[in-house]
Amino acid sequence: MVIAFFLGCAQLKAQQEPMYTHYSFNTSAVNPAYAGSRNVLTATSLTRFQWVNFDGAPITQTLTLHSPLRNNKAGIGFNFVNDKIGPTNTSSLFGDIAVKIEMGKKAKLALGFKAGLRIRNNKLNELSLNQTLDPKFQNNAMNEVSPNIGFGAYYHHPKFNFGFGIPYLLKTDFSANFLSGSNEAFQERHLFFIAGGVIDLKKDGSLVLRPSTFLKLAKGAKPQLDVTALLYINKKFWFGPMIRTGDSFGALVGLPVTDQFSLGYSFDWSWGVNTGRYNTGGHELMLRYDFIFKNKGKVVSPSAF
Repeated sequence: MVIAFFLGCAQLKAQQEPMYTHYSFNTSAVNPAYAGSRNVLTATSLTRFQWVNFDGAPITQTLTLHSPLRNNKAGIGFNFVNDKIGPTNTSSLFGDIAVKIEMGKKAKLALGFKAGLRIRNNKLNELSLNQTLDPKFQNNAMNEVSPNIGFGAYYHHPKFNFGFGIPYLLKTDFSANFLSGSNEAFQERHLFFIAGGVIDLKKDGSLVLRPSTFLKLAKGAKPQLDVTALLYINKKFWFGPMIRTGDSFGALVGLPVTDQFSLGYSFDWSWGVNTGRYNTGGHELMLRYDFIFKNKGKVVSPSAF
């Protein structure tokens, strides 16, 4: 099963980047302009197990760290992603910088740039072959290191936000050392749009609805839209449904363990692809910590987004 899945990926001219159900908590992974937008130093860890019980299913680990600079007119960040699917492992390490432009008393527009490296490793010796002397699988491991750059824009207001990002501007060609004889293994550019809002259902803020959307575009692939609606109760607990067009639906739940530490979990089930027959869904665990410090006698609170 792993071999069939792996070869199927090799024939695609446009492979999707890792997906996240917690995209509204992990925006800096796809948009460098988000760096520093939470007004505090924020560290977020996200682990996704997709298509659980499916042999060779994707496992994605993400760690992001970003902070505003002292004058809050710019932000910096770092993000690490490790994505494993079958015998292929892709890791990336990137640094982000964002410049913020005042758009009135409460709103800001940020323009961001990112640069870093992607490392792709194919461990073909992990595959179980029907024909052990298949020439396409003679090399035990193949590695490729490729630099890349990206950019994005992000508009932020206390009640709503929207932005777009192209995290990898340079199209990476893996044809030379993906599989011997293959000439169709390359990564297309991906364009991501994200938008969200805050709706106070009660004036005292004890009941808040936060809808959000996430649109993914890539050449050779159908557009994919995530829609999520999270209900926050007394700022102590949140939950809500999500749907991913043509692919899956599920739910998110979470709570702030302390004023600084938040924990989230999501489950989604793939209904739009044949793999849904052979797996028990996708699971994500999100951990976020805000380093809140006093600034001139005041405690700086994180942004809602």
